[in-house]
Amino acid sequence: MSIRNGLLSLLVDGPKYGFQLKKEFEEATGSFWPLNVGQVYTTLSRLVRDEMVTEEGGGDDTQKSYRLTERGRDDVRAWFSTPRSADTLERDELTIKVALAIATGQPHVIDLLQAQRTEATGVLQSLTRRKARLEPADLSQAIVLDAAVARLDGELRWLDLCEARLRQTNTHNSTSGGRTQ
Repeated sequence: MSIRNGLLSLLVDGPKYGFQLKKEFEEATGSFWPLNVGQVYTTLSRLVRDEMVTEEGGGDDTQKSYRLTERGRDDVRAWFSTPRSADTLERDELTIKVALAIATGQPHVIDLLQAQRTEATGVLQSLTRRKARLEPADLSQAIVLDAAVARLDGELRWLDLCEARLRQTNTHNSTSGGRTQ
């Protein structure tokens, strides 16, 4: 997730303070990706350096606010109009963990899958309850929750597929003298 692009997009409507950007980002994403305020100001400093935003204020008793430049506006338009690359697999710790457990012959891979299934099911139930409490005006949060639910649903289907493959392989290996897990 690009914090840079997120902050730029929040500046489209007009100048904002750093803490205001943090708060609006977290509200829009349902607080799924909380931002450290230092991270916000570091990113804003880079955006000023790259001439994507300008600083205003910041004198004796005034807070700095940040305004989008035309270059920043062009960058936001390009970000929103460019699809995310779907042909590059994202690094996923669970996928790597399961693949390495299998490749290195770790025992109890099925237990690992079951523990993850339990975890994912619990989180899925929690997210479903959270979605039910949303107000109709919370559209951006609903979209974020929908994505999280869909990913967890996909993860659960993948865990089922992994287990089925392992059981099929273990059945085959145990009849042919191969290594079992």
